[in-house]
Amino acid sequence: MKLIHYIPCSLLLLFLNCSNDNSKPNPANENPTYTDTELLDMVQKDALKYFWDYAHPVSKLARERYHVDQPTFDQDIVTTGGSGFGILTLLVGIERGFVPRAEAVSRLTTAMDFLASADRFHGAWPHWMNGNTGDVIPFGTVDNGGDLVETAFLCEALICVREYFKNGTTAEQQLAQKADVLWKGVEWNWYTKGGEDALYWHWSPNYGWQMNFKLEGYNECLVTYVLAASSPTYAVGAAAYHTAWARSGGIVHNGQQYGYPVILNHNGATGNVGPMFWAHYSYLGLDPTQLTDQYANYWDLNRNHSMIIYEYCKANPRNYFGYSEKCWGLTASYTRNDDGTTGYAAHQPLEDRGVISPTAALSSFPYTPEQSMRFLRYLYEEKKSSYVGVAGPYDAFSPNYSWVTPRYLAIDQGTIAPMIENYRSGLLWNLFMNAPEVRQGLQNLGFSSSKHGI
Repeated sequence: MKLIHYIPCSLLLLFLNCSNDNSKPNPANENPTYTDTELLDMVQKDALKYFWDYAHPVSKLARERYHVDQPTFDQDIVTTGGSGFGILTLLVGIERGFVPRAEAVSRLTTAMDFLASADRFHGAWPHWMNGNTGDVIPFGTVDNGGDLVETAFLCEALICVREYFKNGTTAEQQLAQKADVLWKGVEWNWYTKGGEDALYWHWSPNYGWQMNFKLEGYNECLVTYVLAASSPTYAVGAAAYHTAWARSGGIVHNGQQYGYPVILNHNGATGNVGPMFWAHYSYLGLDPTQLTDQYANYWDLNRNHSMIIYEYCKANPRNYFGYSEKCWGLTASYTRNDDGTTGYAAHQPLEDRGVISPTAALSSFPYTPEQSMRFLRYLYEEKKSSYVGVAGPYDAFSPNYSWVTPRYLAIDQGTIAPMIENYRSGLLWNLFMNAPEVRQGLQNLGFSSSKHGI
């Protein structure tokens, strides 16, 4: 069934432009105006469509991408990390009443069964799989095995599924048990490359450790170390976190941008900050509120990261047309190449190509609620016909080049509803932080959170 079939009557009034005063056209600009609540509901529901209406029909997992202009392109490639984000989005949909609970449980059960039979490499799933068969689809020539970081993003969701359904109906408890078995099957300690004090991103049965990508320094991978330390079956000791990830203390950075401390040294950013998804992926479940260790206060880290990106776009040092206090946000997404074709880039202050990625501001709602709401109003009250499509905001646009891509990426759509929900209710943060293994793992690494009693 299509998601649109389940619009609550109160929200349906918005689409029908009925007598709700908040949804009447503004006579000054003929654009609709909405309450904050209506806007948050709409964008969450729209982002959910990607994982409900456009999910892979067999696996029920998330397609890597969907191109409105090429709907059959890569239609059988499903993505591990993006599917994790999609699973979290479905939990939001259930909680908000956007989708029928029983049907969502059925879909999630199908997804768990698919993951149980799909290719795994010492417990880790590959970056891409065939949505019909579960066979690995190489992400690159030598990247045809386990992807530990993508697996971590999926496990973040599996733990939330277990916590959400563990006391439910018989079918829900069975679903929770399936999710529990899956995450406990990941051999995190294998990915220490023979016992090093470090985690490695990839392993291939054909190419071994040839990619040699050590997880060190600050980027999107923090939750990988948290889960590795939390595993009751294949745990990795705290030395790997402190030696590799924290670079034996070298991860700390004392500089500032736009008056905000950077706090941690962002990989490759040379004193600046990286793309916004670094403040989202690990924190869909991991609650940065009052979360600290010897290196950082993680709320301040992510709040400052978001504000630096916002202030950068507002200052607009490259003078791109359209950047403003209501049109901002840089992260990895589709991009406009110099020749006008569509490519992919990790947009950030040091790699700003005049392209705004809606997921950047929308997924930062917990950190920048006022700034993110201004962007949300800009999208839905001023630019909806241009920048919002069949599954929510398009992946990227550029006012400077009068360019928009009518395309979606799972990893970008998938952070919108969960992070907005964490802003609204803390749902996923509470589920993940309530897991006893996670609480112990955080303690093992030296984290504390007064909010969650850790």
